[in-house]
Amino acid sequence: MTIPHDDLLRYRAEFPILSKKVYLNSCSLGALSTRTRAAVNGFMDDWENWGASAWYRDWIGVLADTRREFAMLIGAGEHEIALLPSVSAALGALASGMSSTFTERPEVITTDLDFPTVHYLWQAWHREGVELTVLPGNGVTVPLEQWEASLSPRTALAMTSHVFFTSGAIQDVQVLTEMAHAQGALSVIDAYQGTGQLPTDVKALGVDVLMTGGLKWLLGGPGIVYLYVREGLIPRFEPLLTGWFANQHQFAFDPNRFEYSSDARRFESGTPPLASVFAGRAGLQILNEIGPQRIRERTSALLYDFIDRARARGWDIRGASMEPEQRAGIALMNVADPTGLTAALKERNIILDYRPGAIRYSTYFYNTVEENTMLLEALDELLR
Repeated sequence: MTIPHDDLLRYRAEFPILSKKVYLNSCSLGALSTRTRAAVNGFMDDWENWGASAWYRDWIGVLADTRREFAMLIGAGEHEIALLPSVSAALGALASGMSSTFTERPEVITTDLDFPTVHYLWQAWHREGVELTVLPGNGVTVPLEQWEASLSPRTALAMTSHVFFTSGAIQDVQVLTEMAHAQGALSVIDAYQGTGQLPTDVKALGVDVLMTGGLKWLLGGPGIVYLYVREGLIPRFEPLLTGWFANQHQFAFDPNRFEYSSDARRFESGTPPLASVFAGRAGLQILNEIGPQRIRERTSALLYDFIDRARARGWDIRGASMEPEQRAGIALMNVADPTGLTAALKERNIILDYRPGAIRYSTYFYNTVEENTMLLEALDELLR
């Protein structure tokens, strides 16, 4: 199999872990780049050398730059982007801004393949009248027909993943959004396992809300999440979970003058975690520099190099029949002892992850065919 874009291997020098480990776990935590470390060190230098004056010297501008970099990556406007510390915080702000909607449309629909944070938050909102419907998947994905049959005029939100973390399956969120809109509902997309490794154009997809973060494919580490809210929807939300960064008159410091920001910053709250913002911006700059289409082409080819060779050995890959366009850069292989196997691989300096019943492999633009071979040969021995 030909792996495209070998020119991207020049980026390997920016990721020190790649000289020490076979790192095949970007779907859990993206590798740390020297650029990201330098960005965080730059923040610390500002703090040390300038103290509070760093806010107006640099830091406010970095917040705007970070919103702009993410907007560029997903085809949005900077005014449609908010920065938050976690998806939980983003969902909390969103939910607290639509209480009146739940009076007439109490239902939120998600799936049992979505990350549990989604379930936990909406289960907590049951006390505010939200009714959570969880669609059962087939272990790999949830058919669109199932979504269509479940959506109704009682549905407020269709909340689900662009890419399922348990299988790597890509959902057609454009069609799903059209189905939601046909019933008057909004689409809220958890793109944590998608954006960065998949080209994402929110305008072409038509999604209403999209959220993702730096932890995985966006190479920014923990503590930074990006929330996109479609421009026309922004005025509809007045979050109860709020703070001074959501105030249109933020620097007036007037306790009697609160007006929601006219743009997506109304979803922000208190002082942001600046070290994470600096790290996040550096990661986004790398991805915008490369371009998501090139990343997707290389990642998919590396993924199927592994899948094809694993299946030739008779190993059980979840969703093995999925076509390349249906799968992101994640594969799960069913094994008897995923925890033990992951630990044994770590002893060989091969880093991947596990989920119930399977080891989880992921590849990225900085990985190589040779690393796939090293993993496969190690599995040959360990599964003998």
